[in-house]
Amino acid sequence: MLHQILESAFTDFAIMKTRNKTLGYLVPVFALCVFMLVIYGAYVPHKPAEIQRVVCIKFKPGTTPEDIDKHMRDFATMKNAVKDVVAYTAGHVQNSQPEQNEFDVIHYLTFRTKEAAQGYEANADRKLFNKTNEANWSKVLEMNSNIEK
Repeated sequence: MLHQILESAFTDFAIMKTRNKTLGYLVPVFALCVFMLVIYGAYVPHKPAEIQRVVCIKFKPGTTPEDIDKHMRDFATMKNAVKDVVAYTAGHVQNSQPEQNEFDVIHYLTFRTKEAAQGYEANADRKLFNKTNEANWSKVLEMNSNIEK
C-alpha cells in the first residue's frame, strides 16, 4: 500500500515536472516571437507621405493668451479626429520684431496622399473648429505642398 502511494506521488511529481519544463521552454519562445513582431513592425517600409499642409493664423488684436492656448489645444485635438493625418506639429512664429509678424501661429499637417489632404478640407470636425475659432482670427493662410524626397 505504501509502495502504491509513493509510486502515485512520484508519477504526479514527474507529470508536474514535465509541465513546468514545457512551460519553461514556451515562455522564452513566446517572448522571442513577440520581440520579433515588434522589430518587424518597426522596420517594415511604410508608404511615404506625399502632402504637407501648412496653416498660418494671425490673431486679432486683443485676443488673450488663454484664447490662443485654447486654439492650439483644440487644433491638436481636432487633428486626432481627422483620418489620415500621419504627422502634426505646431508652434508660435519666432521673430526678433513680433509686431511685424505676418502670422502668430503655424500648424503643419502631413498626409500620405492628396486624397487624404482633400478629405481634411471637407472634414466636419475641421469645419466646426474653424467656425468656433474664426472670430479670433484676422488672417488665415492654408496651403498644401508636395513632399519632395
